[in-house]
Amino acid sequence: MQVTHIGAAFAVTNPTAAGAWLTQNLGFRVLVDLGWYVSTQHPDREDLRVDFVQQDHETWPRPAEPVRGAMLAFLVADVDSQHAQMVAGGVTVLKPLVTEPWGQRRFQVAGPEGLVVEVVQPVDPDPEWMAAQSLTI
Repeated sequence: MQVTHIGAAFAVTNPTAAGAWLTQNLGFRVLVDLGWYVSTQHPDREDLRVDFVQQDHETWPRPAEPVRGAMLAFLVADVDSQHAQMVAGGVTVLKPLVTEPWGQRRFQVAGPEGLVVEVVQPVDPDPEWMAAQSLTI
């Protein structure tokens, strides 16, 4: 299988509100809003799209439930500024900003309808931690 694009679609109760959350907090733009279906795209990456579908719409398989146990992660160049922007915007922080020894600086916030949104910046891993795991850089 040759994959040219990966898309994500989530079943939610309010696709318009979910799309608005991505617009407000992550800079996405809404491409299509049909009420029951919303497609968003990041302006810097045409191939980065996230869609939301009304959970009880006929196009979504049955039985559909609201988003639970799902995380959407975004790699960014400056996680600290994104964190500051989201905190200033009143977004609920689930996991505070932390630098992980395996080479990530990240935080998690509450996205629309139970979706966990993680924002990650790659950083140099801790060499001592890597050695203790028998890993090499």
